[in-house]
Amino acid sequence: MKVVKFGGSSVADANQLKKVTEIIKSDAERKVIVVSAPGKRHSKDSKTTDLLIALGESIQVNVQNQVIYDQVINRFASIIKELELDEVILDQIQKRIDDSCQLIKTDIDRGMDAIKSCGEDGTALILSALLQSKELESSYVNPKEAGIFVSDQPGGALVLDESFDHLYELRKRDGVLVIPGFFGFTLEGDLVTFSRGGSDITGSIVAAGMKVDLYENFTDVDSVFCVNPMIVDNPKELKTLTYREMRELSYAGFSVFHDEALIPAFKERIPVCIKNTNNPSGDGTMIVADLPEREGLVAGIASDSGFLNLYVSKYLMNREIGFGRKLLQILEEEGISFEHAPSGIDDMSVIVRDHHLPPEKEEVVIERITKELDVDTISIERDMAMIMLVGEGMNEAIGVANKATTAFRDANVNIDMINQGSSEVSMMFGIKSSQLKKAVQSLYHEFF
Repeated sequence: MKVVKFGGSSVADANQLKKVTEIIKSDAERKVIVVSAPGKRHSKDSKTTDLLIALGESIQVNVQNQVIYDQVINRFASIIKELELDEVILDQIQKRIDDSCQLIKTDIDRGMDAIKSCGEDGTALILSALLQSKELESSYVNPKEAGIFVSDQPGGALVLDESFDHLYELRKRDGVLVIPGFFGFTLEGDLVTFSRGGSDITGSIVAAGMKVDLYENFTDVDSVFCVNPMIVDNPKELKTLTYREMRELSYAGFSVFHDEALIPAFKERIPVCIKNTNNPSGDGTMIVADLPEREGLVAGIASDSGFLNLYVSKYLMNREIGFGRKLLQILEEEGISFEHAPSGIDDMSVIVRDHHLPPEKEEVVIERITKELDVDTISIERDMAMIMLVGEGMNEAIGVANKATTAFRDANVNIDMINQGSSEVSMMFGIKSSQLKKAVQSLYHEFF
């Protein structure tokens, strides 16, 4: 038995949904399907979820944007019409959207989660009906019915352990089950979404709960590449990765997979295969528990911009018990999450996603740290990028750091920060965002 997840590009329009149907029909083991909301049909198009969020935000300021509302409804209407499905499906989708719009007026957090989930829910209703029209036994399964129970954290739900026993019961059901991704329900019955891209998480949760043989994740690329193909032309394809490698790469900028998505599958040691909806016969990339044989110890180079470095220095910091805790506590109290915190004897850097510490909050944070921790120096440096080398066993090899720093030198790029993670599968470098492209290109040349 397989759980199959189709991403936004795979369900973007009627033609893509026809491809999805053929993929499902071609393999009787593809019993459970998890779907995203319709994604972009072309580069200038909007994702359905983005439109739904914009619609919800317009209601928050008491002016429902009718243009956006019509765009969303027309998007689903055109898919349903082209697939020659019953218009009653559109009525169901529209009622769900209307109910969510009303909920925003009385409970913003609940309402916004509800409206954000309408894209995935609509796709699931459409696909289930399409499969039935092709004489394939199929049913739409709401996440509450499936037993996907989550924590009450709007926009950032975590799955609860009791979900997995409920999900296992789905094995007893006949036909193809179509489940909308991205959201679950609290034990009290409230709808809550995962973080953006959370349909990947749903797929992994369902695969783990049902203890299937394989979790297939269909997207719009033939495989995972060892580096961003927007930066390096025709990069090497990766045929096999470990869970840890893929998680590190996803976290550090690989957009193929949500960085939290692999954890449930990893715990159950379920292999994951990333495949292309537009080329379903391709091998794709397998993600497995154990180290695959491969040439070289570096599996991939991930990169992302949009970071800042909060730097503090204080003489004899290493002798001051609790300094790091107090610093991070200030960030916690100000609602700021951090990514990395490399430190020295007298100084400490805290790497933060830029949007977590907006300029308007910067002054408050600096003032609190200066006053409460009595530091000698404090500064915030924005426009930073992170580059991560990832590979199982990399830390056991001699010369990896040397090759990396040589690549930075050859590209004439200064390294602002180096952090070797305790995971033993990654090495991270902080540089100026403006130098990201040439640094990555030089690293690719050095390692691949």
